[in-house]
Amino acid sequence: MPHAVPKLNAFPVFVRVEGEAVAIVGGGDEALAKARLIGQSSAVLRIIAQNAEPELLAFIAQSGASHVAAAYDASQLVGAVMAFAASGDEALDRRVAADARRLGIPVNAVDRPELCDFFTPALVNRAPVAIAIGTEGAGPVLAQLLRSSIDQMLSPSLGSLATLAASLRGAAEKLLPKGNARRRFWSSFFQGAPAHAVEAGQLSQAHDAAVDLLLSNAPASGHIALVGAGPGAEDLLTLRAHRLLMEADVIVHDALVPEAVVAMGRRDAERLPVGKRKGCHTKSQAEINALLVELGQQGKRVVRLKSGDPLVFGRAGEEMAALRDAGIAYEVVPGVTAAFAAAADFELPLTLRGVSSSMVFTTGHDLKGNSLPDWAKLAISGATVAVYMGRSVAAEVAGRLIEAGLSPDTAVAVVENASLANRRRFHGTLADLPSLEARGDLSGPVMTIIGDAVAGANFERSEPLAAHRHDDLGHEGAAIAATERVQP
Repeated sequence: MPHAVPKLNAFPVFVRVEGEAVAIVGGGDEALAKARLIGQSSAVLRIIAQNAEPELLAFIAQSGASHVAAAYDASQLVGAVMAFAASGDEALDRRVAADARRLGIPVNAVDRPELCDFFTPALVNRAPVAIAIGTEGAGPVLAQLLRSSIDQMLSPSLGSLATLAASLRGAAEKLLPKGNARRRFWSSFFQGAPAHAVEAGQLSQAHDAAVDLLLSNAPASGHIALVGAGPGAEDLLTLRAHRLLMEADVIVHDALVPEAVVAMGRRDAERLPVGKRKGCHTKSQAEINALLVELGQQGKRVVRLKSGDPLVFGRAGEEMAALRDAGIAYEVVPGVTAAFAAAADFELPLTLRGVSSSMVFTTGHDLKGNSLPDWAKLAISGATVAVYMGRSVAAEVAGRLIEAGLSPDTAVAVVENASLANRRRFHGTLADLPSLEARGDLSGPVMTIIGDAVAGANFERSEPLAAHRHDDLGHEGAAIAATERVQP
């Protein structure tokens, strides 16, 4: 079930203030702070203060704000599009708030959230671009810290670039059809030659580069990004993956990729689920390959979103081969694979000095037949083994490894829904592992890690696997039972 998204009690909007009056009642520091904030706009400031302090008077003189040097009266608010009660006097602030509300003027009372119709944000100003950060009055210091961080991220030339974009908007809408072509132009504008020229202070060259881009008739070339969605938690997505999701025209995703990760793409991107879940194969791999080629030939920017890492049991090899054969450009973006997430959930060192210096990723599905797969031989020599799709093959893995000589007491860690809040952790030994197969309550993806290094994990938040065994044979009997399952 998806997590409920918390609701905002104050919805952010941008109010038109050009040439409009904004009234500020107060003569001290609170009034000066609001005057400086609103002074970043093209509003006409009306400061109502009978006894303004010297700093506020200096601001009024410098900014050209209107100063009403008289005792407060409700008539002084008339015609304002918003009002601030910033006197520092609670009774006066309450009176200002009541008068403004009666006159239909939205009001903000400084440090009195219960009197406010709106809250003023911490502002990152790159006019005409503005980023407003609000906390509904709960954390002004937090808002200022966020403002400082965002301010450092944004180029000082962003406003100039946005102004140039505004001047070209009409031409872009006339010359470019709505949809991919127009979106591609703006993406290239904000990330390509025009942006670089503005950054260098070369506004004339930036304009020329933008016009060249606008008049270019080159057909859009398709691009496929094979992106690792990680183990499930959306904040384990890489920054590159997030950027590509925001640029994608189409998101082709597997069933195991959570909705929260898919939703990190553009809202207007086309979303195409392609299944690949046990018992729910909506498309064959050949059909997925053909779909990616078709989308690339249409000039689409596509994110092929795969659970975990595309190159670890993600069948990316087949998709890359199909794209190469068709001449479609592609790239691979790694993701956090389930083994790493499961190990992190257990605080489990996958390699441990003096214990294990190598590791194996396997699905365990190659255990059929008489010969032991190479990875099983590595496990016996001390490698840590991470088994993907572990629940369905648990008994076979345990039986074959014990049969081959791995101790039944070898440590085992099991995680369902690695990285997610609803994860479940289990610990035990190789002899306990067959009990997993009967665990119908484990409906999420299961990751099993086997090896001596597992003994270094933190088992404080996990349940013992032995509690779910269906016999009282002890380790030796369980080992025999597990071995018998795979005997011919």
